[in-house]
Amino acid sequence: MRNSWFDTHPIRLVQAPMAGSQNHRLAAAVFKAGGLGSLPAAMLHAEQLQQELLAFQSTIELSPKTAWGRLLPINVNFFCHMPPPSQPEREAAWRLKLAPVYLAHRIDPQTVGSGPGRAPFNADSLKLMGQFKPAIVSFHFGLPKAQWVQQLKDWGIQIWSSATTVQEAQWLEQHGADAVIAQGLEAGGHRGMFLTEDLSTQVGTLSLLPQIVKAVNLPVIAAGGISSAAAVSAAQSLGASAVQVGTAFLTSHEATTHALHRQALMSDAARHTALTNLFSGRPARGIVNKFMNDFGPLNPEAPAFPLATAAVAPLRAAAESQGSSDYSPLWSGQNASDCEALPAADITHKLLQGWA
Repeated sequence: MRNSWFDTHPIRLVQAPMAGSQNHRLAAAVFKAGGLGSLPAAMLHAEQLQQELLAFQSTIELSPKTAWGRLLPINVNFFCHMPPPSQPEREAAWRLKLAPVYLAHRIDPQTVGSGPGRAPFNADSLKLMGQFKPAIVSFHFGLPKAQWVQQLKDWGIQIWSSATTVQEAQWLEQHGADAVIAQGLEAGGHRGMFLTEDLSTQVGTLSLLPQIVKAVNLPVIAAGGISSAAAVSAAQSLGASAVQVGTAFLTSHEATTHALHRQALMSDAARHTALTNLFSGRPARGIVNKFMNDFGPLNPEAPAFPLATAAVAPLRAAAESQGSSDYSPLWSGQNASDCEALPAADITHKLLQGWA
């Protein structure tokens, strides 16, 4: 039962959805190479996501789909957080704290706006999924409304979601998930934690994976620190039905990763990562930079997720225009040592060599 879906779908490697660093081109390249591509939807409007899905559909039109039936062979990933109420006082206090940095970059603090940052799965998202019917819809931060989950399942769509603890994996199983992504502490980007905010509960992939495999009767996908064939093999030996890889694809030819981010990933700077809430309001792993050193990396004064994104946006733009990544979210896992500037297909093939 655990491997029923994976028995009929020859997928052992999933390209992690990486908002801001990819589009359909990376997802299509990974799929054509024998993996499963993903599209991150949290930062896309419905119209933008529709165009990305249409482009992916067109790009892989000649690829074999026998195992996929009428479903589009892609994973579409959404956040499903509860948007916080407006926090004008907290946001004003945070902007006041950042005022010296704004002034140093010739930014008028009074012109710094506010905004939602990232949108959760909603009724429009559901409608679009009904139109395209991707094979998998995955979630970060739990699951959306039960009726939406059921509708997706009624369409034959697989429901996957990230778990950072055994308790989260068990919750996902109880609430309709078809597979669990075991996100170890090494993973880059946002922690998928949703039952607790206690970072002491977060453990590495090789500790988390076998615990979740033992605790649930679902396929488990290992994520975090997997950047080589040897790591893929280790995950398989610990019971993973597949692996999810992000950081290794950030420097692929098809990724849209900013040049400054690519440079950091392939430098000694990538040896130093930390969890930070400065860029969005939730803990996420990235390469340590000036902003993280000066204000955090974890600062309790930062606005709640995803409101914190607005305050840093003008600083990021100003710094990047001068060739600096001091205020950029340089998302990265703890192991960027295998990052290479290669076609995504080559990276996929290298990683899949580790799957027996």
